[in-house]
Amino acid sequence: MLIPGKYYHIYNRANGDENLFRTDENFRFFLEKYKLYISPWVDTFAYCLMPNHFHFFVKVKNIEELKKLTSSSSNFSKVPNFGKVGSEEELSLFISKQFSKLFSSYTQALNKQIDRTGSLFQKNFRRKEVSHIKYFQNLILYIHSNPVHHGFTSELRSWPHSSYHTIVSSFPTLLNREVVIEWFDSIQNFEYCHQQTVDLRSINELSFD
Repeated sequence: MLIPGKYYHIYNRANGDENLFRTDENFRFFLEKYKLYISPWVDTFAYCLMPNHFHFFVKVKNIEELKKLTSSSSNFSKVPNFGKVGSEEELSLFISKQFSKLFSSYTQALNKQIDRTGSLFQKNFRRKEVSHIKYFQNLILYIHSNPVHHGFTSELRSWPHSSYHTIVSSFPTLLNREVVIEWFDSIQNFEYCHQQTVDLRSINELSFD
C-alpha cells in the first residue's frame, strides 16, 4: 500500500539476470513514462536508475492534493470519478496501479524494440515507508551512491542516470530540489556529503519505519 501523505523508498529490479535499461534512450524513456504516470501523484526527491534496478524517494501527495489535481490540471488525463473516491484504501490502490501502468508501458515498449516477450520487472515492486526526517539525508546518499556500490562507476558524480546532477543544477525540474537542499542545509553541504565515502551497508540497515 502507498498511503497518501507518506514518504517511501521505492525500488524494483529486472527478472532474473536481465537488464531493464540497455541504452541511454531506455533510461530517458523510462523517466518520461515516470513523469506521465507517477509525477502528478507524488513529490519526488531523489532517484537512481541502473541497468538492472532502480530507486526512488517520494512522498505520495495528500488526499486533498490528489483530488484537486484531477479537477484543476489539464496536463494529464483526468481519472473518472476520482473526486468521489473517499477511502484511503482506494486512493492507495490507485497510486499502486499507476506504478503498474509505468512498468507495463515501459515493458511493452522495450519488448517491441528488442523483440522479446514476457514480463521484465519483478512482480511486486518494493516500498519501504520512511517516517523519520533524520533518515531522509541518508536515504538520498544511499540512492545516489548505489552505482558505486554495484560497480557501475567509481564515482557517483560521474553516473548520468541519477538525480544528483539535477539537484546541483539550476535547470527546471519536477524534482523537489529546494526541499532536498533544505534537508542538507545548503547546496555546499549537499555536495560535500556526496564527496565522502558512503557506507551503504550501514545506511541500508537503518530502520526506516
